[in-house]
Amino acid sequence: MAEETGGLTPQRQSIIPINIEDEMRGAYIDYSMSVIISRALPDVRDGLKPVHRRVLYGMLDLGVNYNKPYKKSARIVGEVLGKYHPHGDASVYDTMVRMAQNWSLRYTLVDGQGNFGSIDGDSPAAMRYTEARLRRIAEEMLADINKDTVDFQPNFDDSLTEPTVLPAKIPNLLVNGSSGIAVGMATNMAPHNLREVIDGVVAYIDNNEITIQELMKFVTAPDFPTGALIYGYSGVQEAFLTGRGRIIMRSKAEIVTSSTGKDQIIVTEIPYMVNKAQMIEKTAALVNDKKIEGISDIRDESDREGYRIVYDLKKDAIANIVLNNLYKYTQLQSSFGVNNVALVKGRPMTLNLKDMIKYFVEHRHDVIVRRTKFELAEAERRAHILEGYLIALDHLDEVINLIRASKDPETAKEGLMGRFGLSEIQAKAILDMRLQRLTGLERDKIQQEYNEVKELIDRLKTILGDEGVRMQLIKTELLEIRERYGDDRRTTVVHNDDDFTVEDMIPNEDMVITISNQGYVKRTSLSEYRTQARGGVGSKGVTTKDDDFTEHLFIAQAHNYLLIFTDQGKVYWKRVYEIPEGNKISKGRAVQNLINIEPGDVVRAIINVKNLADEQYINNNYVILCTEKGTIKKTSLEEYSRPRQGGINAITIHDGDRLLNASLTNGNNHIIIAKSEGKAVHFHESDVRPMGRNASGVRGVSLDSDTDKVIGMVCITREDANLLVVSEHGYGKRSLTDDYRITKRGGIGVKTINITDKTGKLVAIKEVVDEDELMIINRSGITIRIKVSELRVMGRATQGVRLIKLNEDDRISSVEKIQQIVEVKSDSSDTASIIASTEDGSNTIIPDAIDLPDDDASDIDSNDTDENNNPQ
Repeated sequence: MAEETGGLTPQRQSIIPINIEDEMRGAYIDYSMSVIISRALPDVRDGLKPVHRRVLYGMLDLGVNYNKPYKKSARIVGEVLGKYHPHGDASVYDTMVRMAQNWSLRYTLVDGQGNFGSIDGDSPAAMRYTEARLRRIAEEMLADINKDTVDFQPNFDDSLTEPTVLPAKIPNLLVNGSSGIAVGMATNMAPHNLREVIDGVVAYIDNNEITIQELMKFVTAPDFPTGALIYGYSGVQEAFLTGRGRIIMRSKAEIVTSSTGKDQIIVTEIPYMVNKAQMIEKTAALVNDKKIEGISDIRDESDREGYRIVYDLKKDAIANIVLNNLYKYTQLQSSFGVNNVALVKGRPMTLNLKDMIKYFVEHRHDVIVRRTKFELAEAERRAHILEGYLIALDHLDEVINLIRASKDPETAKEGLMGRFGLSEIQAKAILDMRLQRLTGLERDKIQQEYNEVKELIDRLKTILGDEGVRMQLIKTELLEIRERYGDDRRTTVVHNDDDFTVEDMIPNEDMVITISNQGYVKRTSLSEYRTQARGGVGSKGVTTKDDDFTEHLFIAQAHNYLLIFTDQGKVYWKRVYEIPEGNKISKGRAVQNLINIEPGDVVRAIINVKNLADEQYINNNYVILCTEKGTIKKTSLEEYSRPRQGGINAITIHDGDRLLNASLTNGNNHIIIAKSEGKAVHFHESDVRPMGRNASGVRGVSLDSDTDKVIGMVCITREDANLLVVSEHGYGKRSLTDDYRITKRGGIGVKTINITDKTGKLVAIKEVVDEDELMIINRSGITIRIKVSELRVMGRATQGVRLIKLNEDDRISSVEKIQQIVEVKSDSSDTASIIASTEDGSNTIIPDAIDLPDDDASDIDSNDTDENNNPQ
């Protein structure tokens, strides 16, 4: 016994006591992390779990491309099992089946042939009966995988390698979504429309600071493969903003009357992941149990053309009540709980919409860099060999003699390397070259190929050296994908009562926006302004400080955007309904309290923009900017379509200059720029090419003297329009635009008004028609409304007529225009004017007319000069 006991002692000494709780905790954590990383959660970069990735890579390895014959599913499953996935065959086959079901994936990745199940829950045929191959879109997920674009890892037995992630040209995580249950966490990600997702990715590439709300203008909502409706938008917003949300899905149903006169409910689209057969069965049970009344029969008339479920209603049933009960008690309405959990660098994270787009772009950028480095190395290797060929062909006789005189290939190789300074690779390539390549024609082909390879090398180096070029390349590839595979939305968003926002509760009505010279802003009801007779003194307009006066006065609808341009060339965004409301005589609120304007900067111009989300609108309109020193600049409205809290640069302003005007144009307008000395230059907008936001512009008009300056710019939008000019002492007139002959931009211009001590310098120029009205505002805050129809058309070089009587120390500060007016009765005997939007979107309030004595309406002719100051 002692010997036996002694024999057991070493064994007892090798046993290490451990705490069972610690062991179980460690083992459970290891197991849970294995499930999380290796089974249940998708990678944020390609949106795939390991089993999906292995199936796709195994099919590529097997050669079942989209343009190749189908192969038996059992052959594909065996390939994946034997090489990459050491689990049961059911997991691989079920994965491949789901990737082939067009009611499970928004964009299927596998092209199945045979019975792959149905939306009624029918099981697919056994793998020995079905066949499959890759879809073309799946090959976009695998594109360039052999160009060192992704890392590879050993497979389960270290005999092969498999990719850790796919190159993924497609943002698959957003496009097809994912679902899975891990240990202690789960994921449930909705599919989206490919076109919308790519538009969102492109918008992010263009502006990395884009907000989630701005991205939601592109990626509007999930797009389920079975179509149906999303009922209510609040869940979608929450999911996009936080990565978690509850989306209500409703079937697409229609109430019709049958040939027998009875009402029917026809369902043609059902919610995502709903088993149609089970839904009908449970509905029938509810009808039999009298929990849903009014239904006499339920039929499934679905076929290859689509789904069709018919609910026949009883004669006395009210169709809308029955339908609402079906939504309430059956899966005709169901919910999708969004839980965007995915692996980011191996760690599970909850992701919002912008996060998913950002990580995809980072992945594609990494793939582009690695692919380009691989292609560059290949191109340089080929160029090296071609250089050897060219050296050999340049010394052909000597090379042939050297090879002929060599006793073996090794001697010939060393001779070539020593004689011509070739590398071992070049020498070997020359020895392997076929004799037919020694002909003159083949030499030309070698030279041509060498030139092409050198161009390729230069292009690849440009890509590697410039991140902007790489990002543009990502955009280009994405847009090609969008064009090739994009389709229309299937799921429609229907808003419910919970979706109304503060904006929805604000009437989208016309408002008068007033901004003073010192930056006080307000919005006012249009009924505050009355029409007067020409020659009147005017009514009190705005209560301002003694040294302040109204500088901007215009109309905009409450939901519009205002682009606010400042002296120093910055632009800010503000919704009209966000402007504080005040009456006609109130001062308003300092604009510095509404926008983050820099100290010392002042508001100079404002454009009312209808919609920044309409791609066609923003890409076909331009913003024309003009400075006091005569510089002009044109920029696409699209450049201003991404509002930022702190504003952005609209134009680079040089010292001593300032921004004067901003106008919205359609790209085909005529521009007239007027100067304080009484001249104007007229040219076509096409003379100014579109530039980026940070450009400083080009010369629009030349100034006559150091004291001369630009006072205004007009974009001609109507053929029947006249030009109205107003001087600082209250004189003005209308002239035909045809009187201003078209020249090139940058000239001195022609006379537009005869400047005298009586008229003072020119202060305003406007485009007007008979239906317009003007509002003239002087520095003391007095306003006067004038009907343009009461001002007759005069020649360019005349002095004009008096429009408003001013005190000796008073001057006109601003002239604004109303294009359309609808008269409505006010509380007094006077009439109030409701002013509609102008065509170009830069709406403005405008005044009424004044009769002057005949002796005060003097037309003084004078000689005219052209833009070079030569007599005409």
